[in-house]
Amino acid sequence: MSRLLVKFKAGARAAGVMLVALGVSTGALAASGEEMHMHHHGAHLGADVMPFDLARSLHIFAPTRDGGLQDVVSRDHDQRQIALIRSHLEKEAAAFARGDYADPAKIHGADMPGLAALAAGADRMRVRFETLPEGGRIRFESDDPALVQALHLWFARQAHDHGADAVLRE
Repeated sequence: MSRLLVKFKAGARAAGVMLVALGVSTGALAASGEEMHMHHHGAHLGADVMPFDLARSLHIFAPTRDGGLQDVVSRDHDQRQIALIRSHLEKEAAAFARGDYADPAKIHGADMPGLAALAAGADRMRVRFETLPEGGRIRFESDDPALVQALHLWFARQAHDHGADAVLRE
């Protein structure tokens, strides 16, 4: 084994010991790195699905007793951005009402929590688009508690994946 490799292994071991001494596990670093990769990957895919600038908008997910509200608003009041947000949300609301969740699946993965139940339960979920002053809203309503729970799980996953571009209101 070369001296360089031995020095590298000793340095890596010392760095691991130092991280453990600081209370940081190397597994946590790997997980946070994976999380960062997934956020950047999701942001890239989101740009392919959403026509507006994600960095200039905010997604707000608000679970309610009978469903939830998904708002997307412009952070900078740009009228072109607002028009793009509204156009996109109107299209998505119509798709969701049919049980078509292909666009979110492209961004967040087909196995995201709640997605399969929402697609299968489209006939029990009322979905409609509403205009907001700075963007738009998709309103989801259902009398089926299991479907409402699936929506809440789906909201939580989206808010997590969108990172700083989203909030989950409780």
